[in-house]
Amino acid sequence: MEIKITDDVRYIGVNDHDIDLFEGQYIVPNGMAYNSYVILDQKTAVIDTADAHFTKQWLDNLSAALEQRSPAYLIVQHMEPDHAGSITAFAERYPEAEIVASAKAFAMMSQFFGTDFAQRRVVVGEGDTLSLGRHELTFVTAPMVHWPEVTMTYDSFGKILFSADAFGKFGATDTEEEWDCEARRYYFGIVGKYGAQVQRLLQKAAGLDIKTICPAHGPVLTEDLEHYLGLYDIWSSYRAESEGVMIAYTSVYGHTEEAVKLLAERLKAKGCPRVAMADLARDDMAEAVEDAFRHSKLVLATTTYNADIFPPMRTFIDHLTERGYQNRTVALIENGSWAPTAAKVMRTMLEPCKNISYAETSVKLLSALNDESRGQIEALADELC
Repeated sequence: MEIKITDDVRYIGVNDHDIDLFEGQYIVPNGMAYNSYVILDQKTAVIDTADAHFTKQWLDNLSAALEQRSPAYLIVQHMEPDHAGSITAFAERYPEAEIVASAKAFAMMSQFFGTDFAQRRVVVGEGDTLSLGRHELTFVTAPMVHWPEVTMTYDSFGKILFSADAFGKFGATDTEEEWDCEARRYYFGIVGKYGAQVQRLLQKAAGLDIKTICPAHGPVLTEDLEHYLGLYDIWSSYRAESEGVMIAYTSVYGHTEEAVKLLAERLKAKGCPRVAMADLARDDMAEAVEDAFRHSKLVLATTTYNADIFPPMRTFIDHLTERGYQNRTVALIENGSWAPTAAKVMRTMLEPCKNISYAETSVKLLSALNDESRGQIEALADELC
């Protein structure tokens, strides 16, 4: 597949509809795109390759776009195999092409491929430039967005930022779907821990005249860039994107589920602007994590289990803490038939999180709802709204 981005910049990526789990854990019902680009000029540059399962298709796309030209450069922005898996095949087909990457990327090439292409490598760092003719490329380092070797590429002629994994999303490019939801799930699943590094990248981007963003996954972004940049600013500064309540729960025999459904009903009745719910034992965990970061308030409801908490809730809280969850209001609902300790365990697990305010109202179920716990739910709904 070849798509013209400008007269001399082409998209030559591939779509993967065979994949079930991206990075071995993220459900991708609409597949995944591995994006690659070609800049056609006096010297031709290829930006990133594709997953090794699609090497032939990618090389065919590249050959069609080159139109008998020989590439002068392969620019390697990121060494994850979904982008770097075809480097060796490219190097064998185009032995005269130089390979451009950061020093850390070349070290990783040795690890992945057994060679760092020493005779043909061009090492670049922050602010280094590469002239193709009309297109002057400037390299922007982006360490830990989300690997340490990442370098982005800015084309001042086309006013294009080739952004590596930043501004990417789940889903193949031949699938129509809302950008925000799958980009949010992608961001918090994969990049979310590195908010400070993303903030530094956004500061660099603010100094560039960007008309187009070409990410390593998902669609090329050409309109309303303020929307995408604004969301990245919200996400990476750990601010709530939406006022509302996310309820994450587990339930063994249905009593905790009954309680959270009552809470959701009362929140909606009181005019809460958004209420989202996730059954952590059944729903997509990455979707639940996304919703927790999206909303301003979070309710955690679970059962005491082996003097601890039900395992999916422990997993969920681990996902939050390792991604730097902060700046939110949290409410706790616990259930237990003889020695409820879930609220204490959850609060202890959240201790690493910064700027967490706890609701004054706590809800305790002793096996099942009763008049007292119903009253607590009503009071919690009042407090959260």
